[in-house]
Amino acid sequence: MKRTIAYLALAATLGLTPAWAEAACLAEYKAKRDNPLELIYDIAPITGDCTIENAEEQLQARLETQGQTLLKVLSVNETDAG
Repeated sequence: MKRTIAYLALAATLGLTPAWAEAACLAEYKAKRDNPLELIYDIAPITGDCTIENAEEQLQARLETQGQTLLKVLSVNETDAG
């Protein structure tokens, strides 16, 4: 049940985020936040090369400002921008 709600929330987020519609690359990742432990799964737009290495660099910096630690970039996918 929780997984279904998470997928629905993700689908709603994707539908309500117009900037993602223009993103050339989306990265799927797992992250965590400590005290209390929170595990996070999300998808984020990436600029530049659509590679796991580039996504890792961008996400580490982005997530650090939010108090999160990147665990793993699961995949990167080029999108049809437009």
